[in-house]
Amino acid sequence: MIEQDFDVAFIAGLAHREKQIQQNYRPVIAVHKWFARRPGTLFRALLLSEFATSPLSESFYRSHDFRGKVVVDPFMGGGTPLLEANRTGCDIIGYDINPMAYWIVREEIEHIDLRAYREAVCRVRQELEARIGHLYKTRCLLCGSTQVPVKYFLWVKFQSCPRCNSDVDLFPGYLLAENRRHPKNVVICARCGALNEVESLGNPGACSTCEAPLLLDGPAKKNRCSCSCGATLKYPETTLGAPRHRLFAIEYYCTHCRSSHKGRFFKKPDQADVAKTIEAEETRAALQSDFIPHDEIPRGDETDRLHRWGYKRYSEMFNTRQLLGLHHSCELIGQEPGHRIRRGLATNLSDLVRYQNMLCRYDTMALKSLDIFSVHGYPVGLIQCESNLLGIPNGKTETSVGSGGWSNIAEKYARAKAYCDRPFEVRHTAGRKAAVYISGEWIGEGKTGAPDSTDRNVDLRCEDGASVELAEGIADAVLTDPPYFGNVQYAELMDFCYAWLRRLMSDELTFKNASTRRDAELTANVSMNRGQEHFAEGLSAVFQKMARALKPGAPLAFTFHHNNLEAYYPVAVAILDAGLTCSASLPCPAEMGASIHISGTDSSIIDTVFVCRTTGRTRKNLIAEDLQSIASLVQRDVLALESAGVRVGVGDIRCITRGHLIRLAVWYLRKGWNKTASTSDKLACVARKTCELPSVAGVGLHVRISTATISNWSKGSHSGNVIPA
Repeated sequence: MIEQDFDVAFIAGLAHREKQIQQNYRPVIAVHKWFARRPGTLFRALLLSEFATSPLSESFYRSHDFRGKVVVDPFMGGGTPLLEANRTGCDIIGYDINPMAYWIVREEIEHIDLRAYREAVCRVRQELEARIGHLYKTRCLLCGSTQVPVKYFLWVKFQSCPRCNSDVDLFPGYLLAENRRHPKNVVICARCGALNEVESLGNPGACSTCEAPLLLDGPAKKNRCSCSCGATLKYPETTLGAPRHRLFAIEYYCTHCRSSHKGRFFKKPDQADVAKTIEAEETRAALQSDFIPHDEIPRGDETDRLHRWGYKRYSEMFNTRQLLGLHHSCELIGQEPGHRIRRGLATNLSDLVRYQNMLCRYDTMALKSLDIFSVHGYPVGLIQCESNLLGIPNGKTETSVGSGGWSNIAEKYARAKAYCDRPFEVRHTAGRKAAVYISGEWIGEGKTGAPDSTDRNVDLRCEDGASVELAEGIADAVLTDPPYFGNVQYAELMDFCYAWLRRLMSDELTFKNASTRRDAELTANVSMNRGQEHFAEGLSAVFQKMARALKPGAPLAFTFHHNNLEAYYPVAVAILDAGLTCSASLPCPAEMGASIHISGTDSSIIDTVFVCRTTGRTRKNLIAEDLQSIASLVQRDVLALESAGVRVGVGDIRCITRGHLIRLAVWYLRKGWNKTASTSDKLACVARKTCELPSVAGVGLHVRISTATISNWSKGSHSGNVIPA
């Protein structure tokens, strides 16, 4: 059983390493972007702890066939629990209200002929090269060749001055590239736009072209920018419509000069480069396309930022060269005769648009494009990066030069599907890691992918988990990663890809609606008036359905963490309404600490795995009520994580503590629980019981940690159970 056999230290080490480079450990996730994917190692461990008979450290690297076992996930999202269950031979049933989630999980699991897929990608790229390849070529400043591929086009937003009507570039700064992955710093001249390579940013000197002093700080700060005439511009200015951009720099790649040149290749655009942007605009203007999404961007917690910047339609978030390339890509995919291959290519196109838009940014340290969802939102910057749509194959290796092109996306997809045929785990020994292929395991609906294969049942549906009807006692386990209250508005973000995919695959019934958004989504959303009660009611309805579907004593295990204790109250309500008891709360790394959206904050990288059952026993030492006893449980978890090499911080201890408090609140409330009470009364009941227990801050002060300072706990006011973010 999970409660007895789950090895926190062993799995924490694996999960922590996996989250640093997740696509290397679970290449299947590269089929398509999804948000906040939990570690595959975690769900493999939960399955083996429940169904295998040998210790987890031994069974983890062995092949398993749990044929006949049924695993259900009512919030399948990116599909991690189902992928791991399918791989070990289980029959799987998965639901998600979001059509993009359904599409992605089906693509991950369904077999594809890799040879036929690669041939189709080759045809698409060759035809794209013939049609628009010249638009991605530039002249090398060293050898003079005019046929070298551009890696990235860099654009700056500009506005017209309200006083003198001149165009004003909104540069926040003039540093283009740091000297980390390039021999010198590259600084843009504020006067003439020349690119200058300088040794020291402390003394950048003068421009080598016009001799003007080189500046690092730009004029655009705090939504204000000064014009040379003395006027001040405000941005964003919604009434001006979608932002305009000016091409100011190019990074290219010259194979001829590569061996004799140190660092990257940068240049200021020349007349030929500008002429190609004009050509793209003229060609696009004459093009009639049914593939380009001119849908209006609906209001939302995330999309309102786009509206403030003047974006009204999805098509406005792309420049003309990108729209042209994406249109031709869609046209070529639509001509693919094989339905399975066409779906694979359509999935690639949907993933590709993350990099082929004018919200992508250029990382001045890593010198690469950051896709639109690198911060789990719609980040509108002042400097945008356009990637080469075709991509630049290396030729010598299986990797591509740069990021964001067809070759990059197809390469990831092929590697993902190859992993399905031959999955592996990564073993770390004496500071070295090695792939351990698990012979006998595979991901798919059938071992050969044949249509008539019945080796495993894969039942995936685009449905609300609260509305499904599962047979009573059918499931051996329910494993899931439910929505995290209001952290990420998945539907608002996935609509960006969905807007393209639904046009390309218009014959799919899954794509009949104009948006992936649904009223029954389980996220807090201010713009849709969805709050804590909505979340509690939806989660409760799903958990009740799942509890009925479980075999007696079978587990419902799910991951959760949040920076606010109040977000856990609906979780407790759902568990209690379903007639379940929380028999364990286990910590496991679930985020990468360096992730852009949490780096430098007190946010936790640790999930709590809540293990719930209708029947069974709970160990006596897990039932605590006083501060010292609860602190001991948290301390035990911290030591297990630290022994695995996980650096535990203040935010992590908060989340671990919250997990224990909610588990205990469920334990103490279970016998007298009235699920027919109003949702507000049930939430208040959980809140009262939780507040009777020691506070999160109080517990934290009694926990010793080796990698964060205890002094952080005593800063500010920590009265009550909720620590301010």
